[in-house]
Amino acid sequence: MKTGFSAVALATALVAGSAMITGVAVAATPPVPKVIIDSDFNTMGDDGQLFAMATQLMGQGKLKILGLTIETGNGWLLQEQADALKAVERLGVEKTIGVYGGAAYPLHYDINSINAQKKSNPNGYFGAWMYPQPKTAADVTAPKDGAATHTKLQAQSATDFLISAIKKNPHQVTVLEIGPPTNLALALKKAPDIAPLIKQIIYMGGAMEVPGNANAVGELNWWFDPQAANQVLHANIPQVVIPLDVTNTVPLDKKTFDRITADPKKQTPVTKIYASENAQSLDQNTHIYDTLTVAYLLDPSYATHTVDAWLEVDTRDGETQGKVLLSKTGPTATSSQRPIRYVTTFNNPRFFDLYVDLLTRPVPVVLPKKK
Repeated sequence: MKTGFSAVALATALVAGSAMITGVAVAATPPVPKVIIDSDFNTMGDDGQLFAMATQLMGQGKLKILGLTIETGNGWLLQEQADALKAVERLGVEKTIGVYGGAAYPLHYDINSINAQKKSNPNGYFGAWMYPQPKTAADVTAPKDGAATHTKLQAQSATDFLISAIKKNPHQVTVLEIGPPTNLALALKKAPDIAPLIKQIIYMGGAMEVPGNANAVGELNWWFDPQAANQVLHANIPQVVIPLDVTNTVPLDKKTFDRITADPKKQTPVTKIYASENAQSLDQNTHIYDTLTVAYLLDPSYATHTVDAWLEVDTRDGETQGKVLLSKTGPTATSSQRPIRYVTTFNNPRFFDLYVDLLTRPVPVVLPKKK
């Protein structure tokens, strides 16, 4: 049957990113985003929630998780790795998503300074530095639904995996940076040629114009490894930040908690561990953190207000550690090379619909069949 256009015209249309069907231009399906989740993992706190949501999105064919890389931050590396290995089993994706062990310590730390900051900020959250460091697997606490039974860490380190995955997928990989960016800083140092190959970095990190949650000025992720944060911000890579400025405005309230946990027909291994991990925090001014990054990745219009600025992080030991220094008028001699967008407000009702939907979907996750 004749379609009224030549084979050359069809080829031209395809190259231009659209197909012609009976003379009508149809936009080509955009590629599925490829992501690496770089995380200071926890069972079903913000990191664990994000992983569950991202895995459900992978089941819907809306993104592809290339790997889960771990570094010390919220907790110590051994504990986080154990929690991550259980998470991939809990969701039924252990044969598809590898867990890669990474940095056990920040690039630089002064334990005396950290102890002094803990003393002068008694309500601060200092992550791993608040807990004893496990020395062996015997010191690790299993999640409430038990430890992983058959999944092991990948042999490749987090740093090397980041490098190899980015090189295998040039200009396609988004790094969801939801922990201290130690692994990413080490990867960029070891292989600086990957910087122009990274599609974008979406962080949860920083406190732009609000107080910190570690010391008085620093947000935990960037406070924990300010040198790594500063190095990555200075890389010539498109970057977006979800800082405390917006997370402080997205509270986890009982209504949302009940939407996830109260319906017995929707109970899954995820909702059960979510309930046990988050029930006590409802009355402690709990907010949503890392999970905002995956919503922004899906659709930047979840962010209802953003600011572009040139950023740097104070790397000095002491009470200014982790403070973000920003310029809204142009780069300074020591700021990032390019403007970095940060989010200040979110569409909360729309986000919580997504949040509840993804956290209450059936488990194990059924992944799309490979074509």
